[in-house]
Amino acid sequence: MSNEKVLTTRQGHPVQDNQSMRTVGERGPATLENYPFIEKITHFDRERIPERVVHARGTAAHGYFEAYGKIGNEPAEKYTRAKVLTNAGVKTPVFLRFSTVIGAKESPETARDPRGFAIKFYTEDGNWDLVGNNLKIFFIRDAIKFPDMIHAFKPDPLSNRQEPWRFFDFVAHHPESLHMVTWVKSPWGIPADYRHMQGSSVNTYKLVNDQGEAVLVKFSFEPKQGVKNLTSAQAAEIQGRDVGHATRDLYDAIERGDHPEWEMCVQIMSDDDHPELDFDPLDDTKRWPEDKFPLLPVGRLVLNQNPKNVFAETEQSAFGTGVLVDGIDFSDDKMLQGRTLSYSDTQRYRVGPNYLQLPVNAPKNGAQTNQRDGQMAYYVDNAGENPHVNYEPSMMGGLKEAPKKQHDYHPWVEGHLGRYQASRTQDDYKQAGERYRSFEDWERDDLIANLVADMKACPKPIALRMVWHFWHCDPDYGTRVAEGAGIDLEEAKKLPPLEGKPAPGARREAQVYTSNEPEEATPAMK
Repeated sequence: MSNEKVLTTRQGHPVQDNQSMRTVGERGPATLENYPFIEKITHFDRERIPERVVHARGTAAHGYFEAYGKIGNEPAEKYTRAKVLTNAGVKTPVFLRFSTVIGAKESPETARDPRGFAIKFYTEDGNWDLVGNNLKIFFIRDAIKFPDMIHAFKPDPLSNRQEPWRFFDFVAHHPESLHMVTWVKSPWGIPADYRHMQGSSVNTYKLVNDQGEAVLVKFSFEPKQGVKNLTSAQAAEIQGRDVGHATRDLYDAIERGDHPEWEMCVQIMSDDDHPELDFDPLDDTKRWPEDKFPLLPVGRLVLNQNPKNVFAETEQSAFGTGVLVDGIDFSDDKMLQGRTLSYSDTQRYRVGPNYLQLPVNAPKNGAQTNQRDGQMAYYVDNAGENPHVNYEPSMMGGLKEAPKKQHDYHPWVEGHLGRYQASRTQDDYKQAGERYRSFEDWERDDLIANLVADMKACPKPIALRMVWHFWHCDPDYGTRVAEGAGIDLEEAKKLPPLEGKPAPGARREAQVYTSNEPEEATPAMK
């Protein structure tokens, strides 16, 4: 008997003729009982799932994370009980997806855009997803603005083109975006490829140890290959011959055994609001100064295997900022809180309610839940001793709760419920100016050239306001953009501060409640 594999239908039936539909005679009509054809064509019609609204263009690889067992020179257990960070030498499997943010699935990888850096750690205690980007900060600090931001950055709903004026119309009203704009419009906005770029959690998390003590933490990944970026001219030259150059580079490097590697580092801060700083440490539009909060090595991340099927793994991989393991916890970062709802909700819509049953998303330590059924369910999670029992608690052999920690983390939380804006805003301009001055001359020149081209495409009110912003970040910054774009600098400088926003450099104090009458405690920020 031959061991040769034969083509079958998805029902397992051997296909004896894959060349012809079933018809009445050679030229006659097709019949309704054309099951192999119907199965084949209807599945083809459904080969694509909804494209990610953001981070649609991406590529990925498998690898591992190996913890050093230390955070800097201290035992990792001092800060966290997360085994993935404390167990030295253990190789935790990972899946890392790189992406661009705004463009569609087939958009060029030379786009000026932040790059996604999403990691799924398959730990012994279940999955840990760390979903960030390459630039360590973001455009906004409140998740309620995210749909507006993406709408402004996406193509115009009428012209279907990305218009600079839409981007800067949004940015002009959000000074906290200036820091990210300064990064993105410089060569750092176009990484040379995925192997030569940094990764970051962007958001602030907490590490929790066995005593139930917590510290604030940010995660960073520094490429052992070094950092390389492109100017606009270099990106245009590459795009002319290859719109998927970064995907090709990563795939080829892994295939030839040149496995890319990053060192995972953390920055740590005590868990309080740090009034001595000009910014809130939970503000994701700000970087923690590395001279005050140094990068402490934690472990290494290596990519050593390409996906066997891009759709099954890369496209159906699903990440969520709420997927944490014990020893890593949420901070009150408003963007993190909003993303935690949005990301997993997106996956349930895009891939389906049972997306965690797919091999690329399933935890390798197994899942045991009482959750059942739903679209595309194809197995039942291990239900304990008695498969009749899909509820808890039970005396009949159902699943039981895990043992509670001896010292859990119970922060005290109190305050007036309301809608607040950040009160520490000096660094909306300060950090953007520092970034501008930190660039090398060629990076500054590319930044200015990119912004000049954009300002020329913006209506005058938007261009004037952006020059006003750039000038308050750094006088040379604003002057060079104004001169290059033919904008009257003096007219721009005469603009008043944005309505409802403090003047640049002013520290707005948070409102203090003195009334004992709840109805008088209004949290509106002037």
